[in-house]
Amino acid sequence: MLGSLFYFALAPNPCLAQKASEMPERKSSFIGVETQLTDAPHGHILTNIGVWSPDSEWIVYDVRSDPAGNVFDGCRVERVHLKTGTVETLYTSASGACCGVVTTSPTDDRVVFIHGPENPTSDWSYAASHRRGVVVDAKSPLIAQNLDARDLTPPFTPGALRGGTHVHTFSGDGQWVAFTYEDHVLAKQDGSQHDLNQRNVGVSVPAGPVVVDRQHPRNHDSSHFTVLVTQTTNSPRPGSDEINRAFSDSWVGVNGYLKPDGTQQKRAIAFQGQVIDENGQAVSEVFLVDLPDDLTVPGDAPLEGTATTRPAPPHGVVQRRLTHTTDRKYPGIQGPRHWLRSSPDGSQIAFLMKDDDGVVQIWTISQNGGEPKQLTHNNHGIGSAFTWSPDGRWIAHVTNGSVCITDTNSGNTYRLTKQSTTQHPPRPEACVFSPDGNRIAYVRPVTNHGETWNQIFVLTLEGNTP
Repeated sequence: MLGSLFYFALAPNPCLAQKASEMPERKSSFIGVETQLTDAPHGHILTNIGVWSPDSEWIVYDVRSDPAGNVFDGCRVERVHLKTGTVETLYTSASGACCGVVTTSPTDDRVVFIHGPENPTSDWSYAASHRRGVVVDAKSPLIAQNLDARDLTPPFTPGALRGGTHVHTFSGDGQWVAFTYEDHVLAKQDGSQHDLNQRNVGVSVPAGPVVVDRQHPRNHDSSHFTVLVTQTTNSPRPGSDEINRAFSDSWVGVNGYLKPDGTQQKRAIAFQGQVIDENGQAVSEVFLVDLPDDLTVPGDAPLEGTATTRPAPPHGVVQRRLTHTTDRKYPGIQGPRHWLRSSPDGSQIAFLMKDDDGVVQIWTISQNGGEPKQLTHNNHGIGSAFTWSPDGRWIAHVTNGSVCITDTNSGNTYRLTKQSTTQHPPRPEACVFSPDGNRIAYVRPVTNHGETWNQIFVLTLEGNTP
């Protein structure tokens, strides 16, 4: 295990800080200690959130070979111990299947991740509509349970889906799991008299098991009851709140959020919804769905869908649009691929959008709506996915070749690592605060003996915060 440590005094950098007329220089005794945690000659991919165990002692990852994780070829899910460097294998896929995109439960030792098809064939290989979520308990490694059931033959089964799920994240209490979804049944339809396969957001709840018949060889049972919670339409009306895609979701708050009337909404999910503006252009906006306590009750259409329609949201789900940015100079959510992220108290949802100078900045909006607020005013754009610290004070991200944090009160951005002027800056896919708020996990490519692989790094925050 490599043990190189690098110490950096934290201070606002003129390349990162707010424009000089808007933010004075500030000094700080904040110190960051950077440690390379892995060195094995294979890929190490972190998911954009949920990579730490609840005790902040372990980091979970998969072993896809592509630096960005775009090639789904990993066959193991592993975790590495922060202090000892010990690596444990949590799961190994078999029968030609691959696995990856792992996240942890915030309350126990479970992890959830994508599992590709076993014994893939020419008509059923890995694809967006051919994957599933599985859960493994680190106390019982190598034993996986299907999170979401699949039923590909009508009449379909309530609590099962007909396609594939992706990027699974636990709710703050560790009970529910959210994900994005695509539908195999609709994807293979010919003609126009049916709903289109469009990306949607779904949720699995512990109301299972769900048992399906075996009329199709790719059907399978699950431990959880699974539904879609977003509503898309084939052809959104230009200028309306209708969407044709729902993606990049985030649980709102650890325990939901406070409504204007003073009541607590226990569970909600923010997501990017793709609208069509009045000029016919697709624009991604911030949307939110409030979820009822019971997701097993059908709404206006079958939870399981039909041969020509999508699975429908349960009774009591309310979908609403939060941002209206189509009139801006640079409309819509922009920047590197990222997921919306809620503050821990649920009061703000953060996203990336360009300012009027074309620079990607962090913006926030209240879960109750209103106007977006620009948090950062940096000269260099935000360059990665991001996460909030557990106390809501900081947002961790990569900017201008460095791991940085932004103060959510002042908007000041601070550089924590030296700027990488080489070909190996921190990767943009993940920059994840630990549950105790003392560390940030991310990935750098490292070249050793002529080979370059993603390796996991941790930045330990020490000293007085600014």
